Amino acid sequence: MEKQRITLLGSTGSIGVQTLDVARFRGLSVDAIGFGSDIQKGEEQIRAFSPRFCAVADEKAAWELKTRVKDTNVKIYAGSHGICDMIADSASDVCLNAISGFAGLLPTMAALSSCRRLALANKETLVAAGEIVMKTAADKGCEIIPVDSEHSAIFQCLQAGKKREVKKLILTCSGGAFFGYTKEQLRSVTREQALGHPTWNMGAKITVDCASLMNKGLEVIEAMHLFSLPPEQIQVVIHRESIIHSMVEYLDNTVVAQLGVSDMRMPIGYALSYPDRAPLPGEALDFAKLGKLTFFRPDTDTFPLLSLAVRSAGRGGIIPCAMNAANEEAVRLFLDGKIGFTDIFTVVEEVTDGYADQASPTLSDILSVNEEARERVREKVR
Repeated sequence: MEKQRITLLGSTGSIGVQTLDVARFRGLSVDAIGFGSDIQKGEEQIRAFSPRFCAVADEKAAWELKTRVKDTNVKIYAGSHGICDMIADSASDVCLNAISGFAGLLPTMAALSSCRRLALANKETLVAAGEIVMKTAADKGCEIIPVDSEHSAIFQCLQAGKKREVKKLILTCSGGAFFGYTKEQLRSVTREQALGHPTWNMGAKITVDCASLMNKGLEVIEAMHLFSLPPEQIQVVIHRESIIHSMVEYLDNTVVAQLGVSDMRMPIGYALSYPDRAPLPGEALDFAKLGKLTFFRPDTDTFPLLSLAVRSAGRGGIIPCAMNAANEEAVRLFLDGKIGFTDIFTVVEEVTDGYADQASPTLSDILSVNEEARERVREKVR
């Protein structure tokens, strides 16, 4: 396998740490890392992997880290703009973007101009600005390989047939922490309950999105852009065991599925090595021990954000960006204890539905809508 130089964004988060596990196991060169503010973990990564570059979004933390690692040769960049500057300067073969939320958009755009491959674990990039991102990737000749477990699964399953032979994509969904709950039960759930994902260990924001089913709605929009299919050809099915990571149904009714244990190192490893496969650490799937797999239809009446996301996908333009921004802000307020869990549903729907359609937005339009939608959420809560 070709020796690649990697830029890793979001290095101190869950995906970032697991990416470094893969890099360590395979002996890959980590050329640059970027993260938010965890300089303790960041310093450990610098000393373990000796990257040439490191960007820290929190400017104060960046200067403290610079002092801590002055005995090394790493160049430190500060602020959100510093992340984009670092991507351009490193010009690595692969940029793996695991930054959480809308903050990953501008680094994605920078990576498309500087790298041969973008391994994308930041779904909000495509939710908010999918048309812009995919066109830029085509213009720059940068390939996008998905890292989300579901989209990696679909990417792999699509190799079993031709694009014109696809009938539909089937996104599997764990159902989150509140599978089977009624509307009444949801009204009193706590922050701690929402953070109790049944199978995956992830960051707080994405775990709450899984509990509300918004995460699956975002993934529907992501799949639309990655695989150039309309929302009506994308189906969501609840699969509590998280063993089938997603499926593709072809015109002859054949369904091809990708299975594996719940370990993000597998889609990470594949995005880094594609089109080859290479060994990875971790557990193999034991079917005899597994016993059974179960499937259910999502309850979009109790969890309306999945339906909202599909409607927003159909409207297109600025609407998915507004919805994503409203959701990020509402989830932040929920995690801060300022609104209840079901208030997320109400606020996000109201803010999204308050926007008129605007087709073919520019990147500037997207950035403006993102800020405006967040302010509308804060106004409603006030």
